[in-house]
Amino acid sequence: MSIFLRRLGGFYQYRFLMEQLVVKDIKLKYRRSFLGYLWSILNPLMIMVIMVIVFSSMFSSSIENFPVYLIIGQTLFNFMNESTFQAITSITGNAALLKKTYVPKYVFTVSKVTSSFVNTLFSMGAMIIVFIACRVTFNVYYLLIPLVLLQEYVFCLGLGMLLAQGAVFFRDIQYIYNAITTAWMYLTPLFYPIDMLPDGLRKGIELFNPMYFYVTEFRQIVLDCRIPDPALIMAGTMAALLLLAAGTWAFLRTQDKFILYI
Repeated sequence: MSIFLRRLGGFYQYRFLMEQLVVKDIKLKYRRSFLGYLWSILNPLMIMVIMVIVFSSMFSSSIENFPVYLIIGQTLFNFMNESTFQAITSITGNAALLKKTYVPKYVFTVSKVTSSFVNTLFSMGAMIIVFIACRVTFNVYYLLIPLVLLQEYVFCLGLGMLLAQGAVFFRDIQYIYNAITTAWMYLTPLFYPIDMLPDGLRKGIELFNPMYFYVTEFRQIVLDCRIPDPALIMAGTMAALLLLAAGTWAFLRTQDKFILYI
């Protein structure tokens, strides 16, 4: 318990540094961009329009309000994809600073995931535009959306910590992970109904794919106007907490060796 409190105190002590790192990442992303932060709205909108054109003939008849269905999955998956890819190089990319002064190494990983989370909040402007255009019924259950986003943020933080420490010792992780996320995207019902899959594959996704939990929770709130299934909430929470525990344990266990490999 005392170790946990010390770690928590250190996290609080460096909160201003993490804040500055998050602000720097966001500013760098839109630096020298004419439209600036508007791209966080325009980019997902343009991708959604292209995907609607491509997939609407195949799936729109079996999915009610297909553009809304699509942009929810697209937004949540893009957050996971962007945040974890940035986390992979959060330690190796700051090698020069880590060699010069003492800074808790997890600060860089947390800031990368958090900056991606902020970018996702910006991009939700595109989601709101689609909701309005498609005449989605706004309901009181929208108050549960922060819970879904928090679950996914914790999940991405745990996965980011696991990947960041692994990439210090094995740099090929970022290339392997690229292939994994490509497969992961197709194994998550972002643009197709999960009912079209064979029973064995469908059950595997429903039981073991955390992104399915978060995307489906969000869709149930928006499209079904109801509280997400308790089983999904429990599965999403457990996946997030377990991965955060595993990622934190692996990161803290190996962080003293980082300086020898970066």
